[in-house]
Amino acid sequence: MSGMDARDAELKKELNATLQARRELGEEYESALVDSFLEKVDQRIDGAVERRVRRQVAEQQMVVARDSRSSQPTDSWGERFGFGIVSLVLAVPLSAIGGGVAGLPGLLVAWAGIVGVNVFQAARVNPGLFGRRRKPNQDSDWED
Repeated sequence: MSGMDARDAELKKELNATLQARRELGEEYESALVDSFLEKVDQRIDGAVERRVRRQVAEQQMVVARDSRSSQPTDSWGERFGFGIVSLVLAVPLSAIGGGVAGLPGLLVAWAGIVGVNVFQAARVNPGLFGRRRKPNQDSDWED
């Protein structure tokens, strides 16, 4: 019997005990018995969710650790395209809010933020994109 089957059987046993106690004690205890049973179900659900969250966090930590060891960026064209689409979709309400609340200065601030986020994302996924492309020992064009 697997762990889940054992827990299901235990819960079924709890339900049967609750129903038996209700028959023996009468309707006046029904609310308390139902509350007690639901509390046990709640604890069972909380435990299952906690185990699932811990497992997902552990898996995510493994992915992050694995990614931090790889020197290659894992950015794909789809991710860049998706980021661009999200930026454009969010630009509409941000423009409306900025322009509606503060007029042209608000609109300019909203767009400065949109451009800033996209520049940051581009620099993050393409290190050296905005840096100098000169070789370290290359002489300057201004010196003779």
